Amino acid sequence: MWFDQFETPIGSLTVAADADGLRYVLFPFHRHATPPRDDWILDARRLAPARTQLLECFAGERRHFEITLAARGSPFQRRVWLALADIPCGTTRSYVDLARCHGAPGAVRAVRAANGRNPLPIVVACHRVIGSDDSLTGLGGGLPTKTLLLSLERAASLDPRGAVAGLRQPDFFSG
Repeated sequence: MWFDQFETPIGSLTVAADADGLRYVLFPFHRHATPPRDDWILDARRLAPARTQLLECFAGERRHFEITLAARGSPFQRRVWLALADIPCGTTRSYVDLARCHGAPGAVRAVRAANGRNPLPIVVACHRVIGSDDSLTGLGGGLPTKTLLLSLERAASLDPRGAVAGLRQPDFFSG
């Protein structure tokens, strides 16, 4: 696994990938346990596209990512993460909305858990999920991070310059 670490407006981010694609975006203080890093190799060149696109996102110049993604999770988690990828930049959805889109309105807690285990925050925009009462709810990087990310996206969505369009990769999550 290759990784890079760089400074952003929300602190130092770590990105990691293998030959299949980007596996992790890790906040400076991650809520859940992070993967062991004993065999990770620092390689900024291999992670340059992820770094560049994340920094463009923070600068309000990018709304979608064009990175090969290779997050691993259960089939349910992957379905939730694909639903997250479909939430347009600058908008939000509730956990209830996501559960309904899975045809399982009673699965709100499971959707919340899958959202919280998203290994690619920001790129797969779990920060766009809010409470059904429009309240901001948890994010692995903390509520101030979520607030900043949503503010950046709303500002970018009002920007007449537009942004770089992303490529949809329907099978970018593996089991």
